Amino acid sequence: MSYSEELRFEVNGHVIAAMASGKPDDPVVLGLHGWLDNAATYNQIGPLLKGVRFIALDLMGHGFSDHRPASMPYYIWDNVADVIAVADELKLEKLRIVGHSMGASIASLLAGSFPDRVEKLWLIEGVAPLVYEADRLPELMAEALNKRGKMRNKRLKPYPSLEEAVQARINGRFPVSEQASRWLVSRGAVHGEDGVYWRNDPSLVLPSILRMTEDQVQAFLRRISAEVDLVLGEEGLELDRMDERAACIAQMVIHRFPGNHHLHLEPEAAKLIADLVNGWFEEK
Repeated sequence: MSYSEELRFEVNGHVIAAMASGKPDDPVVLGLHGWLDNAATYNQIGPLLKGVRFIALDLMGHGFSDHRPASMPYYIWDNVADVIAVADELKLEKLRIVGHSMGASIASLLAGSFPDRVEKLWLIEGVAPLVYEADRLPELMAEALNKRGKMRNKRLKPYPSLEEAVQARINGRFPVSEQASRWLVSRGAVHGEDGVYWRNDPSLVLPSILRMTEDQVQAFLRRISAEVDLVLGEEGLELDRMDERAACIAQMVIHRFPGNHHLHLEPEAAKLIADLVNGWFEEK
């Protein structure tokens, strides 16, 4: 299966880019990447899917997609609206979504908001968004607003070369292989006059002005009616309140596969995840 078709969607006057594989008439699965990644995060999984039209999005502010207006903070729930708009453009009545990390959280919020519209979720190293404790929200909002003011005109420091950007991604907070880094950098970096910059909107690294509380998040999880496969890396993250949150989802199976937070970019785990997707369609 080829995995090189580029798609573009217009959402509220902004462009959302995507990579696609499979035949146009095949059943669609959407791919949602993690924070500061892009659609190339599914380069290992996409070619392994059979009889599926797999469409991996660059979420707003990432990859080849547009950035949000400078006055608009990045709230995770705005991605839910974006994904629904893309699904409407594709005329999808029922959604099937693979989501990694932040992408998994977006998928869960969407499935809780529109339970009748989401048929299946494959969540990788993520269940639901980070939260703010209700009693700390005022001070955290003040801290975030102050930091945004200080960072507003700060200029990013470029990498001298593409190779140095690749090495930086290999050794980032969540390490990846050289091949995985090159895939991510291919959509995530751009040459400027004085070096190589990340395409990602710098505003993505600012602290959130507002987050949900745990009670609010769990309300979304309890409304999910879709079948859910949760894939965790054996060396992955310790997810916040994982057992408590998992208990909120009516139909969920947990799998533990070899690898770290980006296990889906490694051949062994990618095949195991692809087998979950292929197996679900074979049973239909």
